[in-house]
Amino acid sequence: MIADLEAEQDAIEVMVEGFSVETWLSPSAAAGWSLSDVVLHLAQSEDAVVSTINGVPRGDLGLIEGNTIDEIMESLVRAERGDPIAIFERWKRARRDAVAALRAADPDARFAWAASPLRPQALATTRLAEHWAHALDIAEPLGIDYPDTDRLRHIAWLAHRTLPYGFEVAGQEPAPVYAELTSPTGETWRYGDPDAASRIVGNAGAFCRVGAQRLSPEESGLETSGPQGEVALRVLRNYAA
Repeated sequence: MIADLEAEQDAIEVMVEGFSVETWLSPSAAAGWSLSDVVLHLAQSEDAVVSTINGVPRGDLGLIEGNTIDEIMESLVRAERGDPIAIFERWKRARRDAVAALRAADPDARFAWAASPLRPQALATTRLAEHWAHALDIAEPLGIDYPDTDRLRHIAWLAHRTLPYGFEVAGQEPAPVYAELTSPTGETWRYGDPDAASRIVGNAGAFCRVGAQRLSPEESGLETSGPQGEVALRVLRNYAA
């Protein structure tokens, strides 16, 4: 899992290496954020991984404003905007420090994170999901091809695993849902009980994009069935907020 997180980060670093300041300051697909803002957010998040694992208080707590995770993240980015090249270098350091901390952490320990404490493997999964989603935010407006890989299996697992949370956030009663997804290499990935009354079937990349709110359920091509299949696709999420 951690090796796949590192591989995803490597792919992002290759994609953005050599961007000019002008490119860094151009709009990303994340509303209101430049490409540099996206990478700043990732750097701040990786710094938070190191802080929570090492038990060291974050130095940016005085910058935090807002009541939701989205509002807090927005306030942190707004407070630390700066030279894009320096921000890129900060992310490169932070992501390597975070990977090292995840590898060194007690695999059975739980560390504070977003909605609930997570073990290192689960925390690495959320970091992979976030880096992948924000890589799309960088690639899309620039017309860069950022192909799906089988690393998406972790993100698809996360989206399915957090379906009960998604149901609850939406004020819906959680229900068993089976997902049968086609991987980027043509394999079939299965999540949940095949005998569940509700199911989602289709492309794994589309499933993960819906969970990241980068694609609407209506445009995903995913097929749903059963009493809660359509609702499950609507509440699908790869993150906590």
